[in-house]
Amino acid sequence: MKLAGLLSRSTPALPGVTGTARVDRRIREVCRRAQPGDIAVIDHVDLDRASADALVCAQVAAVVNAAPSISGRYPNLGPEVLLKAGIPLLDNAGAEVLHRVRDGSRVRVHEGSVYVGRREVAKAVVQTPESVADQIVEARAGMAAQLEAFSANTIEFLRRERSLILDGVGVPQLRVSLTDRHIVVVAPGAGHADDLRDLKRYIRDHRPVLFGVEVAADTMRELGFAPDVVVGDPTAVEAETLKAASEVVVPAQPDGHAPGVERVQDLGIGAVTFPATANPEDLALLLAEANDAALVVTIGFQATLREFLDAGRSGSNPSTFLTRLKLGTKVVDGKAVAALHRSRVPALALALLGAAAMIVVVALLLSGAAPMYTDDVLQWWNSVVTWVAGLFS
Repeated sequence: MKLAGLLSRSTPALPGVTGTARVDRRIREVCRRAQPGDIAVIDHVDLDRASADALVCAQVAAVVNAAPSISGRYPNLGPEVLLKAGIPLLDNAGAEVLHRVRDGSRVRVHEGSVYVGRREVAKAVVQTPESVADQIVEARAGMAAQLEAFSANTIEFLRRERSLILDGVGVPQLRVSLTDRHIVVVAPGAGHADDLRDLKRYIRDHRPVLFGVEVAADTMRELGFAPDVVVGDPTAVEAETLKAASEVVVPAQPDGHAPGVERVQDLGIGAVTFPATANPEDLALLLAEANDAALVVTIGFQATLREFLDAGRSGSNPSTFLTRLKLGTKVVDGKAVAALHRSRVPALALALLGAAAMIVVVALLLSGAAPMYTDDVLQWWNSVVTWVAGLFS
């Protein structure tokens, strides 16, 4: 035992980042299995922000990408997210790395090399904030081609789904009444949890119907907002969230097959299927419009052109543009609603009100009749404090 201890102390720590490898082409599977400090080995061209956010939430120690994280087609957001979080990104390591590194094995990354034990199994490009910024500048030149592809795909989508977009054919009727009500739709976009917190007062005052799109529904429940309707793949949502919802809407393929509906049935929950090729966020908006909602507040949706193009949205999600046109002025971004709904009472007026109330309390407590009214005064003072706090909640 003493000899083993001496040997272990005499072995110098190898440089770089060491951790357990989590290997999968699907980032969702990597994040599902990953523990803090693991090293993610993925194969994802043009790493998007949503995938990078998932890796950050999984607290991986490093990311090895077999593919180029920035191909130059458009300025995607994922690499910036990882580097800002302090997660090393080893890029373009080659498809062989997925076979040479076993899931669950101990790996080390250092200066662009990937090691299993002391054996180098792959060489990669170490991305830095400077290298990513340079590639993003070059990638902006590819946005014109992406917009052209988006236009063509939008026309094709409209041809294929024109009855859905124009006439609402195939949109299911919900048991939850949406007629003339406000709707809040929360999608799993960047910052959706913070934006939902900012809408706390609006939700309290207007009591809108709450829609949760896939994993965003879990975020809602964790923050104390039980979703009324969950939209999306049920396998991406926790069982407690599905059980708490009043209704679950599962996207279905054009032939009617709805992947993941079996999980809802196994939980003993009723589900509605929605056959369409649009993404879950857009299906939620179409549900709100077809069920006569008065106003739709969106959280976690793409707000800028760069976010819109991220994750290849120009090719895979042409429904987004047409859906926003369909709803028109009914759709409002959650950030704008939060800004408009903040208290407009001037801070100076509140300070003067507080000072005046304090003077009254002190005067009564110092008067000869104070013992008779002390309890009433203190109760009144507590009410004032609660009211003022409510203005800022």
